[in-house]
Amino acid sequence: MSFSDKRVHDIAGAIGIEVGDLLNLFSRGHSREYQAGDYLFHESTPRQWMGIVEEGELEIIAGVHGSSTRLATLTRGAAFGEGVMLDDLPHSASAVALSPAKILLIPREAFDELRATKPDVFYRMVGHVARRLSTRLRDANRQVAGAGPAVVATWRREHDSLGEREISDSYYYGVQTLRGMENFPLSGIHLSHFSHFVRSLAYVKKAAASANQELGVLKADRAAAIMAACDEVIAGNLHAHFTVDMIQGGAGTSTNMNANEVIANRALEIMGHRKGQYEHLHPNDDVNCSQSTNDAYPTAIKLGVILTLRDAVSAFRELREALEAKAAEFADVLKMGRTENQDAVPMTLGQEFGAYAVMIGDGIRYLERAGEELHEMNMGATAIGTGINSPPGYAELCTRRLAEISGVPVTLAANLVEATQDSGGFALMSSAMKTAAVQLSKICNDLRWLSSGPRCGLYEIRLPSMQPGSSIMPGKVNPVIPEVVSQVCYQIIGADVTVSMASEASELELN
Repeated sequence: MSFSDKRVHDIAGAIGIEVGDLLNLFSRGHSREYQAGDYLFHESTPRQWMGIVEEGELEIIAGVHGSSTRLATLTRGAAFGEGVMLDDLPHSASAVALSPAKILLIPREAFDELRATKPDVFYRMVGHVARRLSTRLRDANRQVAGAGPAVVATWRREHDSLGEREISDSYYYGVQTLRGMENFPLSGIHLSHFSHFVRSLAYVKKAAASANQELGVLKADRAAAIMAACDEVIAGNLHAHFTVDMIQGGAGTSTNMNANEVIANRALEIMGHRKGQYEHLHPNDDVNCSQSTNDAYPTAIKLGVILTLRDAVSAFRELREALEAKAAEFADVLKMGRTENQDAVPMTLGQEFGAYAVMIGDGIRYLERAGEELHEMNMGATAIGTGINSPPGYAELCTRRLAEISGVPVTLAANLVEATQDSGGFALMSSAMKTAAVQLSKICNDLRWLSSGPRCGLYEIRLPSMQPGSSIMPGKVNPVIPEVVSQVCYQIIGADVTVSMASEASELELN
């Protein structure tokens, strides 16, 4: 524990106890270090401890990977997970390290002991925690309300090559996004659902603006405003205005223009103008300068997949660690091995779980190898790979800027004509995901078999009871978590066929 006396005093005051009682709680905890990007816990997983940030920064997020909402950033001295004192409900959000972090973890058992030995101290803490949770709930409600539709006060008129349309001044998107929304009301899943992808679009536009300014094809004030608007999108703002459906025709033009228009209109405000005053800064001429949808869009997709892959690999590593822990725990538990569902030869339950851990490790390797292939970008290819309408040196400079801005070591493809039409990298990634899903679903099948019973099945393991399993058979509990994981795996396996067909459908110079 590495807090100063003042910090300890502040923390004690924040949770309503004396310094001595706090130090006693600290003595029951232990410090653990996390790397940037590591998850401390995931939404819907069991709550086991309260944490205090000793070093680094954390982010609290709600929602699944890639479509999450940022709720708070925690810095040194911040406490979180206080709900462990109140109930045994699972986490309602996830926590991820923004930088290398050191966290003091105080287990549930320490609070149970405090409640038994010093109930006055414990319930004083609970009162403070309840007030803090109430404040957080109020803030979260404001955050959710802020993401909803704004009040329509004024309208603006925008035009494109097909004519003129009216758009509410509440919206940052423009006329081409509006047409895309009208043409493709298909899945109901919008760009905003995929926050990694939206941020990746902003990374691409910021890198392009930086390169264009350096090469003298974009004025400094416009480049600065574009980059500032991109920074806001990267920080998680304006995502609600990325409204085009994920299923669309046009090779991504609607998506690219959605990004161009949102960034342009926010940049106009930064420059002191109103939305839609494109004579000062234009979505195509400035935000999309030196670009085509055919290089900006696939670059953003690859970058978004890479960022999402980090989440997936992080979760797989946690699963592997859990399986390895069970392998050690069950090292001396003898059982019968089975082939073709018939008794074979003896083994230990630890060997069974150890094999599962190796399978997950294989899946991690497959995903990481496939991810490496996506680091090669065609940024600067423009329409078909020739780089037409971009200045000399743009492709190399923009790719370097993208690596610097995103923190992802992307490189420029050796042949931009080939890279613009070849989607083999996506097919490879999809295949790796399918393989990992097959392995994971096999493990789920085994867990269901091994837990079958409890009276007339194998019942060699007991899975946690998550919910009642029948409306007609009292007491029945089903293995719902392995079942739902298998269902997700089936969807991934099926998507591999779709991705393969889409990759194969590349015609001439463009996929």
